[in-house]
Amino acid sequence: MKDFSAIIAAFAAFAVTALLGYIVIPYLRKLKFGQTILDIGPKWHKEKQGTPTMGGIMTILGVLVALALTFSFSAAFDGNFFKELKNPTRLSSFVAGLVMALGMALIGFIDDYIKVVKKRNLGLTARQKTFLQLLVSAAYLATLGLSGMHTTYIPFVGHINIVNGIGLIFWPIALMFIYGFTNAVNLTDGVDGLASSVTLVVACAFMLAAGLLGNNTINVLAAALAGGCVGFLIWNSKPAKVFMGDTGSMFLGGMVVALSFGIGAPILLLFAGCVYFMEAISVMLQVTYYKLTKKRLFKMSPIHHHFEMCGWSEDKIVFVFSVIAFVGCFIALMPILFNW
Repeated sequence: MKDFSAIIAAFAAFAVTALLGYIVIPYLRKLKFGQTILDIGPKWHKEKQGTPTMGGIMTILGVLVALALTFSFSAAFDGNFFKELKNPTRLSSFVAGLVMALGMALIGFIDDYIKVVKKRNLGLTARQKTFLQLLVSAAYLATLGLSGMHTTYIPFVGHINIVNGIGLIFWPIALMFIYGFTNAVNLTDGVDGLASSVTLVVACAFMLAAGLLGNNTINVLAAALAGGCVGFLIWNSKPAKVFMGDTGSMFLGGMVVALSFGIGAPILLLFAGCVYFMEAISVMLQVTYYKLTKKRLFKMSPIHHHFEMCGWSEDKIVFVFSVIAFVGCFIALMPILFNW
């Protein structure tokens, strides 16, 4: 019998996330959990003032329900997903990745709660958020190390040892890698549908990569993420009826990181996540350039706002950035496709 776990995960996550919109969005409106649009953003974003935020809860619940349903189905028919979860290494990688993403989502939820309920626009302080994110990242890496992650894959080099000698430098780099990409995904969430669209492309790429590598657990996790993104886009595409908030964007960031580590090749996220990387770099360049010259390098950062200020529509930004993400994902898949 063929294993349909990934298909079930994708469709279940899509359906649950999409249907939750009918419940969660009115509830967020009732609680008056509306987005506050800061004056530093594009002036035309002011029309989005009051749009419900923290909608990322929909995607999170969609993914969790989908994984539970997929596990039940696979267990009933003794599918590959269920069989692989009996492997301690695969189980720990799967669970640790999911818990790490949920931990990041919790940090985002606290940040959103402070902004929306406590009416403090900046939410958690940078120091508080950094400490919590690094704590979650360190716990995740410690779990991977203790559960048997002894190598990492680098194209044209192969699998290198990360538990002895110079290989130990992997761990502090990985810590900053997780921290950086989680925040980069957060920065990408700036126009309607952008973060979900880009993450959909990335999730599909890792779903294919995991399938080619015979890693059914990560294949299912990526499929659930992809389905959740499509379900959320029904409500988040322009004009957005709900925003994901830091709750959702931090979850997406944690998930894409978990997928890259789950297949044992986090370096591939540098290519698959090129849009996230571009968004984060644009902010760093803008800040550095302004400090040195008192002038702006871009009209506004992150970079998607620069293109908005240049006259691009939000739909055009989403389309172009998704295409860029697709190209980056294709490059990321090449080492796996051609066994480099």
